[in-house]
Amino acid sequence: MTITLITGGNKGLGYETARRLVGLGHKVYLGARDEARGRAAAERLGAHLLVMDVAADASVAAAAAMLTEHEDRLDVLINNAGVFDAMVGAADATAEDMRRVYDVNVFGIVRVTRAFLPLLEAADAPAIVNVGSGLGSFGIVTDPGRFEAQWALPVYASSKAAVGMLTVQYAKALPGIRINAADPGPTATDFTNNQAAQTVREGAEPIVRLAALGGAAPTGTYSGRTGTIPW
Repeated sequence: MTITLITGGNKGLGYETARRLVGLGHKVYLGARDEARGRAAAERLGAHLLVMDVAADASVAAAAAMLTEHEDRLDVLINNAGVFDAMVGAADATAEDMRRVYDVNVFGIVRVTRAFLPLLEAADAPAIVNVGSGLGSFGIVTDPGRFEAQWALPVYASSKAAVGMLTVQYAKALPGIRINAADPGPTATDFTNNQAAQTVREGAEPIVRLAALGGAAPTGTYSGRTGTIPW
């Protein structure tokens, strides 16, 4: 059985990804900051709750210790937890805005990856999927034909660009783990006030695909629903 951990798994893309992977036979642990919401989501899905705030070192360390008590390995880690603030534009963004968003979107990936690395390395064919965004793709945001190109969101977009570079660097540094980034595309979730064209089921497709490939996945790649996308 494939053991999978999804951060930010109690709603949106994380929840849908968990639902799909449970259906594929994965033993899924839902990482959730809010214990009550996380437990309710896990019970609905037939998953397991792992209380974890990716922005807090102690919380991540405690979650890793707890998972280690129950499992001897981790096959797939999906770094999905993220925050988004569309109200912070280029003229108003402060260093504190950057810290708040990066603490989850970027530093959260570093905390979680480091804490769960021993469990990943204990697996036969481990994989990590980092959830990115087209808003963090240089190729996409500079293409006037793309929806993402109309927005100027320096805080969120730069955090997701950093996720792309983390993915590439981790893939180089950890050749024994298949490490890739997935772009859900503009998806109807809380982040978009449920206004985007794609359904959450559609948005979860590239995440689920990479997670299901596990150790058979490529490494150091970035892909969306229709295939490879530019960094």
